[in-house]
Order: sequence, then structure tokens, then C-alpha cells
Amino acid sequence: MNQNIIAVAACPLLVLTGVHGDRLTVLQAPEFVSFQKGDWPVSGETIPDLVALTMGFSVKEDLSWPGLKAGPLFQRPRANVLVVVRGVDSLALPQSVASYPLENPVPFTMDSVAETVHSLFAEDTPVVLQLAPSEERLYMLGKANAVFEDLPVTLQQIRARLSQDGSVLASLPLNSLSRNAEADLLFLSEVQVLHDITALLQRHRHLAKDHSPDLYSLELSGLEELSRLYGQDSPQYRDATAILASVLQKFGEDVYALYGNNAVVEVVTVKSFEAPLTRKSRSILESKQISNPGSPYNLAYKYNFHYAVVFNIVLWLMITLALAVIAISYNLWNMDPGYDSIIYRMTNQKIRMD
Repeated sequence: MNQNIIAVAACPLLVLTGVHGDRLTVLQAPEFVSFQKGDWPVSGETIPDLVALTMGFSVKEDLSWPGLKAGPLFQRPRANVLVVVRGVDSLALPQSVASYPLENPVPFTMDSVAETVHSLFAEDTPVVLQLAPSEERLYMLGKANAVFEDLPVTLQQIRARLSQDGSVLASLPLNSLSRNAEADLLFLSEVQVLHDITALLQRHRHLAKDHSPDLYSLELSGLEELSRLYGQDSPQYRDATAILASVLQKFGEDVYALYGNNAVVEVVTVKSFEAPLTRKSRSILESKQISNPGSPYNLAYKYNFHYAVVFNIVLWLMITLALAVIAISYNLWNMDPGYDSIIYRMTNQKIRMD
């Protein structure tokens, strides 16, 4: 399977979680992923670790947050979908599993989770899609290359898609939104992308039946542009907010159903991030350096969280082999050739007959 990186924006994951203006809202989650109802604040920088835990992966640092209980060891969601909505304080989502205040809303990425998915399920080619239409940023890995190859990712492609058959313009109540205004088209383009992702997943239902978890990470900034251009009290902004809330609710329900009610859908809504996010272009398949040239003192490498697993495997295998060698040696040392060996037993009988 061709595993490319395309310089646009998309990332799949099958657990959906939502944050509404400094809130994290979980739209859908299976029963074994137990989110507790409460107002426990969650830090923005810990969201990637939270997504990893919902997918059954280990994290480098313990997440001491009571909102998520430990789940079954041998069950994991088939997908995690994280949608980040910028430029809105809250969205009126009719149904959700739980919602939590969001502290320290700093920019974050799902790169660490994508690397874990790829390293653990490389042979199964899971779907990994990271998408940010406003920045024309796309990252695809594994089966996503084949499934989402027709997904419009650049603004020019998406706007052309709005004029084709099956466009969301035919079904959405635009009200005060215009088909000719630049900011309005950006918002409608993001809605179109959500619709097309669901349509492509319905066409490739086999993706939801494999054993590898999928990861989706989507970043929407159309509301932020509408707020900047028209203001939050404008009819355009209010209409767009109502449309997006309805579209996200249906998007979460559709993805959850496509994965057999075994996906987590999350939505993060933030008015603005506290610091700009700088992304460095790189490949998830990029090999790590073997040497440590940055340390002039020949220091050891940083601790790897796989070390404990490897150490226990090697330790107990060595102990088992050592005990086996001791037991075999003891039995050989105390063996009676006349009774324990058929060769010596036959020889002794021949001697007696002579």
C-alpha cells in the first residue's frame, strides 16, 4: 500500500470527542469507553494522550484525570474521530455522552497517536487522516491513500465540489449565508468535506470491519473567519453556528453507526488558541537517528516507554531458561543408568546372561 504524505490536511481516528468553546464534548463512545459525567477540567495539551487512552494505547506520562475510567484490556474502539472547531464559544449539540471544561487551550496535534497506530498496526495498514481545509493541509497514511484519494482537499477543489451533484448547498438552509462571499464559501467547504468523508466511508464499509483502529483528526476554522468578518452578533455567524452544530451531530452519528457503534467521536470548540502552532513537515516513516550527536557528554538516551515491556520479556525468559537448565542438569546428575536408560538396562541383562 502506498503510504504517502500529501501536503494538505486530514487524519482518521475512530473515537469522536468534542470541545465547545473551552470545552471538550464527547459526542459518541462505546459502552466500554467509560466517560464520567462531571466538570473536571482537561488541559488542551493532554488531549492527544486522552485520545490515545481511549484507543487502548499507553502514554508516556500518567493522565491523572477522573473523567475517563480504565476500560477492558482486550477491547478497543475501531476508530477515533477528533474535530476541532475554532472561533466559537459553544455549540448547541442536542446529544452528547459528556462534556468537560477545557483549560490552557494550546494548539496540539495527533502526530504522536498517528505514530503509535502506524508502529503497532503497520501490516494492517490502518486509516490515518488529518485534515485542515482552511490551510490546505492533508496527511494520509495506510488505507486512507486509496479511500480518500478523491477527497477534495484544496480550497479550489472544494469550491468546485460545491457546484457538483450531491453538494450540501442543495440541502442546507443557507439563510443569511452567501454563495459568493469568500468567508461563507470557506465555511460551506468545510461542511462539504464532512459530508464527503461520511459518503466515502459508506462506500468503503470494509474499513470498519478490520482489526486495526483508524484515526481521524479534522480542524475547522470557517466560523473563525465569519466571526472576524461579520462579528459574533451577525446573522451570518448565528446561522453558520446552527448549521455546524446540526452537521457535526449527524456526522458523529453516521461515523459511529458505520463502525458498528464502536467508535469515539470528540469535538473541541475553542474561541482562539493561546499560542500559534508551528508544524514541521516530516514523514511518519522517517527513521530515527541511531547516534546521539546532540550530547557532548555521551549521556544515555531518553527513557522509552517500551523499555519496561522489553525488560520483563527478556528477564522472565532468562529466568525460565535458567530454571530449565538447572532442572535438566539435576536429573541427569542423579540418573541411575540401570533403571533410567534403556541402553544400560539391556547391557546389564546381557552381562547377567553371560
